[in-house]
Amino acid sequence: MWGAGTDASVYINIYGEIGDSGERKLRKSNNLNKFEKGKEDVFTVSAIDLGVLKKLRIRHDNSQLHAAWFLDRVEIIDSKDDTTYYFPCKRWLAVDEDDGQIARELVPVDEAFMKKGDDADEDDEDDEGSSSATLGLEQKAMSTTFTMKVKTGDKKYAGTDSNVFAILYGTKDDTGIIMLKSSKLHKNKFEQGMIDEFTVEAVDLGTLKRIRIGHDNSGTAAGWFLDWVEVNAPSLGQKLKFPCGRWLDKGEDDGAIVRDLYPAHLQTELYTPFVPYEIKTFTSDLFAAGTDADVFIVLYGRDGVCTQQRALCVNKRERTMYFERGAEDMFIVELEDVGDVIEKIRIGHDNRGINGGWHLDRVEIRRLLRKGKGSETVIFPCERWLAKSEDDGETVRELVPSEIITEKLQRDGTLKVNEIEVEDALETHTYKVSVMTGDVYNAGTDANVFLTIYGDLGDTGERKLSKSETNSNKFERGAVDQFVIEAVDLGQVFKIKIRHDNSMLSADWYLDQVEIVDEDSEEVFLFLCERWLSRKREDRRIERMFYVKGYEGEREPIHSREKSSALILKSVDSNMNKKNKKVKDEDIQEESTIIPYHLTVSTGAEKDASTGSRVYVIIMGSNHARTERLWLDLTGGKKGFESGSLESFVSHGADVGEIKKVELGHDGATPESCWLVDELAVAVPTKGVKYIFQCKCWLAKDRGDGLTARVFNVLDAESITISQKIIYEVTVVTGDVQNAGTDTQIYISVFGANGTTEEILLQKNEDRFERGQEDTFSLEVDDVAPLRKMRVRIDGSGSRPDWFLNKIIMRNLTTEEVSLFTYEEWLSKTKGPKRAMICEMAAVVDEEEMVEITTYIIQVKTSDIGGAGTDANVWIIVFGECGDTGTLALKECQKSNKFERKQTDVFRFPDMFSLGELSKVRVWHDNSGPAPGWHLEYIDVKDEILDKTFRFPCDRWLAKNEDDGQVMRELACANNDILDLNEKTTDTDDAETKENVWIALEGRKGRSKEFVMENSSKKKRFLRGSTDKFEFSSKQLGDIASICLGHTPKDGKKVKGEAFWHVEEVVVIEKELGNRFIFICNALIPLSSKRDEFVTIECTKAIESFASKARSLVPVKYEIIVITGDEKGAGTDANVFITIYGSNGDSGRRTLRQKFRNLFERGQTDRFLLEMLDMGELLRVRVEHDNTHLSPGWLLDRVEITNMANGVTTIFLCGKWLDTKKADGQISRVLYPKY
Repeated sequence: MWGAGTDASVYINIYGEIGDSGERKLRKSNNLNKFEKGKEDVFTVSAIDLGVLKKLRIRHDNSQLHAAWFLDRVEIIDSKDDTTYYFPCKRWLAVDEDDGQIARELVPVDEAFMKKGDDADEDDEDDEGSSSATLGLEQKAMSTTFTMKVKTGDKKYAGTDSNVFAILYGTKDDTGIIMLKSSKLHKNKFEQGMIDEFTVEAVDLGTLKRIRIGHDNSGTAAGWFLDWVEVNAPSLGQKLKFPCGRWLDKGEDDGAIVRDLYPAHLQTELYTPFVPYEIKTFTSDLFAAGTDADVFIVLYGRDGVCTQQRALCVNKRERTMYFERGAEDMFIVELEDVGDVIEKIRIGHDNRGINGGWHLDRVEIRRLLRKGKGSETVIFPCERWLAKSEDDGETVRELVPSEIITEKLQRDGTLKVNEIEVEDALETHTYKVSVMTGDVYNAGTDANVFLTIYGDLGDTGERKLSKSETNSNKFERGAVDQFVIEAVDLGQVFKIKIRHDNSMLSADWYLDQVEIVDEDSEEVFLFLCERWLSRKREDRRIERMFYVKGYEGEREPIHSREKSSALILKSVDSNMNKKNKKVKDEDIQEESTIIPYHLTVSTGAEKDASTGSRVYVIIMGSNHARTERLWLDLTGGKKGFESGSLESFVSHGADVGEIKKVELGHDGATPESCWLVDELAVAVPTKGVKYIFQCKCWLAKDRGDGLTARVFNVLDAESITISQKIIYEVTVVTGDVQNAGTDTQIYISVFGANGTTEEILLQKNEDRFERGQEDTFSLEVDDVAPLRKMRVRIDGSGSRPDWFLNKIIMRNLTTEEVSLFTYEEWLSKTKGPKRAMICEMAAVVDEEEMVEITTYIIQVKTSDIGGAGTDANVWIIVFGECGDTGTLALKECQKSNKFERKQTDVFRFPDMFSLGELSKVRVWHDNSGPAPGWHLEYIDVKDEILDKTFRFPCDRWLAKNEDDGQVMRELACANNDILDLNEKTTDTDDAETKENVWIALEGRKGRSKEFVMENSSKKKRFLRGSTDKFEFSSKQLGDIASICLGHTPKDGKKVKGEAFWHVEEVVVIEKELGNRFIFICNALIPLSSKRDEFVTIECTKAIESFASKARSLVPVKYEIIVITGDEKGAGTDANVFITIYGSNGDSGRRTLRQKFRNLFERGQTDRFLLEMLDMGELLRVRVEHDNTHLSPGWLLDRVEITNMANGVTTIFLCGKWLDTKKADGQISRVLYPKY
């Protein structure tokens, strides 16, 4: 080969099983001028016996002018027992050739392989034998190739011009000094902020433990700031990160210019190891057959297993050298293992260079056998052009194997060669792709469109849709474009990935549908898309995945980060916590339930408090239960945890029972990656508890105590009770009608017998709520079961605001109860019969509807007082047993002028779900019109199905300038006062008696007289194990606290001897409201004729009925104190709203306003009086502002709410910003009470 010889000094080191010879310079040869082209030089090296030889390291020092050296092979004859070792190399040792290395480690191969190579050289006429067999594949398999990426810091003067070297140390050996001369990525190496890539080959290092990297301090700007080194070893399947983050500079830091780096365990990635393939391309011997384009290849195994797309050349020099007319080029690449059979390959090029077209004759792929010594070669014939201007204009071809040649080393040292024709190769199919652009304004695109088709046997790779058979101007509004794609049989096509490159002026594209016809099998696959691919609309994505119509399997969004983190999670456990190995494995066997954890992390406000490292949390419970590492990966393109930021995450981990400790840490290992954590909050919705840890500490290598992970004990945290959630599996079914899908915001609220949830936003997650789809996800919902109905609301935002909702199914994962909500209609302002953006659906459980349809007739009576009428718009919400009606506008009415003095207005609301018993109404107006003040006397609500009218008296002003200035009132139902049927029922369980029994009830308001429960011979009572019922009337007693039970003889005779009556349980039911009082007695009542001998039993459980709860709703004044924080810019001029949630419901959103006062200023305390119906125990408050006026940002310190009726004060701590520019950018916060 031209220029193969070298004048540099050559050094060799021979390694055997017993030891090594040390590095020797090769001085005396049989030729005067050593290492010349085509010559063989013989040297003698004397050393102690090394045993069987394992490898040798040969290098030159790159001195003299012609240093580049192409080494064919080294042969070593062990003179002791006359064995010959062959160390083939067949590679350059040169800075500017191949991979730039001037040192090589070689491994010995069997003589038979060498012979085979020599034979082939001699009989060159025989074309089938592989000429000059290159044994690179065998050597690649025995050595490890490391790809080193070196990152120079992004600081001033960080780069260096010195000569940089590295040494890799493994458990068994090291690589020796490697000069990092030729970077694959840059000519000028180690410049500021750049990453350089180098290839290092080594034999048998063992596990990589550390690297030493340094420079020789030569050149003008020698100082170097090294950020990190990443070493990727595909054949071992691991990628190690060695953080440095320090200067290698005589005048900076500690003055060292050589540093030892160790791997950061948390940044280690493990994956399936790669295997070496030898790929040979044969360019045809035709005019202009060669190419300088970038050639790439993908290998496919069975079931669609494939390698990544790999370019065969690394740089421009190689591209010009290879793929010439009639040439045969060999590449050894490490790729994923595709299994025993290579079904097909895809080879193509990017058509760059002057003459991009390429005529490929065939491709041969050789790989080692899994068992035994030998290899198999698979031949893929092509014999076609890959050119824009020839054949069909395609630059990508898919090839299938025609024959397989196996070479196996026999026991006697000969090679057995075996050729088989491939019978059952996949056929090449033609796919006709029709792309339909939507018929909406600006739907067409001029950008380049790329399509990938996926089937169960593999995929087509990304193909550019360049030549439309139907239109010269492709992808115009309402048009259908047809393309032909040739590919090896894909089997059942199930998804496509389609994207455009956002080029040209009008790139936004509305894709309606894609139809793919397999012309060979005549199968048709339809993909309903109906989405924008645009940087301006919807979720601003220009790449989308679509599944075939009627697809049942799992769907995964394109941009899911799950894949990468799964790799890392796996690795972490293998490298970390070696002490707890045993414990861990036991834990994993018991499958624990996975529950959501809500984590919020706030970073300190100091200048360098932020970090770009990955942060994780581990949650630990009692007896070694712990979650795996929960990585808190930031979304939305955030670079890191900024100082002063507040980030929220939802992670899913094992249920560890009661939380004992929480570990917080990050994977940064350089001095740069310091992080100041202010506060960590861990909420467990399924347990209804939240812990707030005031961390206020550095997690940094060079700050504080140098730890990058800390364990916090729950005993030091503040524990807060939050609303407990139940996890439901929710399935949302979107209708299969045109344009049914949406990207609007969808909110649902669920109504149950035990309350109502807040509105929950359903996450779009890229591709949910599309036409004909069923989307299943889990949702945390307040425990309101049994479910009664659901309300769905859309806000009409987005590029496609209309949605056709078919049904929603909710499955309670604890009780497995399934509720079905069916709608089958549009939610839209413009489509469908209702033209509504809100809908209600009844829950259907076991084919039974949980709520009935009714008509509500609402009568509104305005008082007979001067100026009582109003012209404002009035709204009302009615609350009852099964939730509420939602906001009803009091608009449609017989009278044109509504709400005038002494007038009754009637409003009909047909097709509403009956709420059962009503408890309250909330009524308000918008204070518009000339005379908005309104004096309301009462409201009557009639439920036609129950045929019952509920009255809500008011008799107060709803006016800004009358009474207490509120324009919103809550009115309690007053029906219950009319019905005073005071009968009580008692159920008694006993062990028998023939005598009489009496009972007296003690209530909070008084004591009843004694009721005798008589036993007669006709009607025998109190028999063993029986339950008897009695009914009495009594005066109003209030809640019953205790009962007195006596046991008297029937005829008042004296009692002889002892007799007892054993009573187990007494239940007292108050008939009017249905309250139940349960007394568990298990008592022996002695028989006695005296009236003062009885047993008193306290009430064990009182169950309050809905009607009774509704009755206890009385108006209560609440004093709300709002304290603004004392920091710069803490005050706000925005309008502030508060919603209070209690055990009796919520207050509605109330404005906090006062006349003639500047509210919510820095360090200020503001007081407000609001009158509401008794809220019961206060559970949480929501505080928000509308972000208006000049400086809306607000630092809320806390809210204190006092119930003026009983004097109970509840404190809600906040201490967070409500500011779009600070912390997490939220202007609404939910606060829980501090106890």
